[in-house]
Parts: sequence; structure tokens; C-alpha cells
Amino acid sequence: MIIDAHHHLWQYNKGYKWLDAEPGLAPLRRSYTVDDLVAVTGPAGVDKTVLVEAGLGKTGEVAEFLALAATSDTIAGVVGWADIRDPGIGRTLAEYRELPGADKLVGVREQLQSDSFPADCSTAEVVRGVQAVADAGLTFDLVLRVEQLPYAAKLAGAVEDTLFILDHLGKPQIGADGFAAWREAIAPLAEHPHVVAKVSGLVTEADWEKWTIADLRPYFECAVETFGPERLMWGSDWPVCTLAAEYKRVLDVTGELLDEFAPTERRRILGGTAAEVYGLEG
Repeated sequence: MIIDAHHHLWQYNKGYKWLDAEPGLAPLRRSYTVDDLVAVTGPAGVDKTVLVEAGLGKTGEVAEFLALAATSDTIAGVVGWADIRDPGIGRTLAEYRELPGADKLVGVREQLQSDSFPADCSTAEVVRGVQAVADAGLTFDLVLRVEQLPYAAKLAGAVEDTLFILDHLGKPQIGADGFAAWREAIAPLAEHPHVVAKVSGLVTEADWEKWTIADLRPYFECAVETFGPERLMWGSDWPVCTLAAEYKRVLDVTGELLDEFAPTERRRILGGTAAEVYGLEG
């Protein structure tokens, strides 16, 4: 079974401000629906997916996504938005559990890449919020920039009960002489056994027009070396990935990177890790 551990959906008119932030994002300025998702996952041979919050920053998005998942045979899990600094986060997560489709809620995420996370990552407020995620039986997705990775390692050390999932391998600057800095920054985070990582979003961290598999390979191989196949999972980051490559191409590239791996390792990265970490049924 192939599981896409990271994709998005959105209604463009709901207020996703980041979509209007840069001219280069213009191709994404439309709505993406479950039908659009199935139109790309089906031909690619992807069996199940994990729908991840898309930067709206509102609880209403969580309710909408869970409702979509409840009627979808493709979406096996939802990673919804939550404010980890909110003193009432435990109550919010409990309310999520009462929503239609809540059985598919597998984790939460906050857009830490765009806030003051480095300055306050180890405050009691943040630690309490991340612990509340674990107490609710959920995982916590980390979407961060490279320079924030050392602070994420500090947070992981402070909250060992929470299962952290690093999105997009920490968003390395591929093809911009950023490999050494990224490798140094990600290593301390990978030392924590309760941190796993997604091989996702790499094509859009490279040159959208000129990227090659050779550009991606050092980052992929380093991820395997530091996390091991058992703590890596594949994700498309669709539809954002379409800025640099179509859905099936992203999957095919991952298959090429895995070409010389053992079948058991391929199965882990292409589905097994996601099924285990997110607790996906079926």
C-alpha cells in the first residue's frame, strides 16, 4: 500500500493569505477538492492519503477537513490546525474529538515556520501545549525552516511523550549551497527517537524549473542515514508540488531514489511508517 503522508486541500475564497503573498504562487490560486485529489492519486497508484492543515489558522478548517475525510475512501487521516500556545488547547482538541469524522483526526500542526518559535520554543507555555497534543493521543507536525531546527531539537528533548513529525525534511535550500548547514542542523533533531520525518516538498525547495534527481539525492540519502527508513515517510505536498512537478512525477522520483533499497525499506518509506505513526486503519 502506498500512502501519501502529506497533501493539502483548500477553498481559495476562505482566506489563505499565504497564497497571495508571492507572485510565483499564482498557479495555486484556486480551490482544490477531494475530486481533484482522487484525479491525481488514482492514476499514480496511491491508496490512502493524509490531509494536512493548509495555513488558514482557524478551527473551522479542521471541522471542514474532518467532514471531507468522513466521506472519503482516500483520505485516511487528518492533521488539523491548533494553537499550541493557547492555554485552552486541551479543550480545543477535546472539541475536535466530538466533530463528525473525528476518528480520522491523527495529528495537529501549527505554522511555526512563520512565527517567533526560536525565541520561545522551550517556554512552559509551548511545552505545555505540545504535551497536551500527546495527552490527546495525537502527533505534532513540525513545519520549520532550517535555522529553526536546533530549537525543534530542544523542544523534542523537553517533551518526550509527543511524537513529532518533521515536514519537508526541515525545508532545506536545495541547490543553493545549503546542504552542509542543513545536515548540521537536522542531526540533533534526528537523534531523538520520537521524531520522524517526511520526504516531502523537496522539489519546491529546489529550483522549480531546473531541479534534477541529482539535486535531491544528497538530502534523501542524508535523511536515510540520520533517521533510518523506519522513521521516514513519503508525502507529495500536493498541490504545492505542482509549482515544480506534477503529482505522479513526485512519486516516481521517490521511487527512483529508493531503487536500490530493500523491499522492506521501500515499504516503510512509501506507506508503512505513515500507517504506523499516524495510526491509520486499513
